[in-house]
Amino acid sequence: MTTEHKIGIINLASASPRRRSLLEITGWQANVCPVEIDEHPYQHETAEVLVERLALTKARAAAAYHNPTGVVLAADTVVADGERILGKPADKVEAKRMLSSLKGRSHRVLTTLVLIDQRTDREVIETCETLVPMRDYEMSEVETYIASGAPLDKAGGYGIQDDAFCPVAVGHLHGCYTNVMGLPLCHLVRAMSRLGGSPPVNVPQTCQAYTGYNCPVYNDILREQA
Repeated sequence: MTTEHKIGIINLASASPRRRSLLEITGWQANVCPVEIDEHPYQHETAEVLVERLALTKARAAAAYHNPTGVVLAADTVVADGERILGKPADKVEAKRMLSSLKGRSHRVLTTLVLIDQRTDREVIETCETLVPMRDYEMSEVETYIASGAPLDKAGGYGIQDDAFCPVAVGHLHGCYTNVMGLPLCHLVRAMSRLGGSPPVNVPQTCQAYTGYNCPVYNDILREQA
């Protein structure tokens, strides 16, 4: 019996199509079981505290309400510009304001993964942080991007994978690309290893083929596997 078979299915506590697509390239079988929670930050809550609290809340809610078997996976991603936490823009005006403030500078993206093994109720928590350098793009590019509607469902008002706009200076990125998309895959592999699981495919290889990003950090992340 393979280790992956022992783990069985991953129940993804998210309706995000991006997270579903990323999870699929790991080779693990996925079942989508989204939950609805209040994602507003508390007063004076830091990005680090917020992202872990939300991921934990999602994972525990999915485990309690959906009663799945296998492993529950919840993820939450926060964009932090200094002390400001940037959520999804409410409208095109806010999207423009966010993108204007981020251009030509670096900010942080944090994703916390929470896994709950339904066999043992064991919880595993992993947080990934990526420093994201933005291009010094023209505001005419921003206007075209906003007109497409693409920024409105993304924290910070942008997607690193949006090739038509290319908001991130990827050539200067030194960190996890899929973290900025919402699911850091090597951190997921590392977290699953703590529950006794391993993916049926070479995740760094499939991830780099999927993103086109020559990742400089995956060896360091996976070297810390349990």
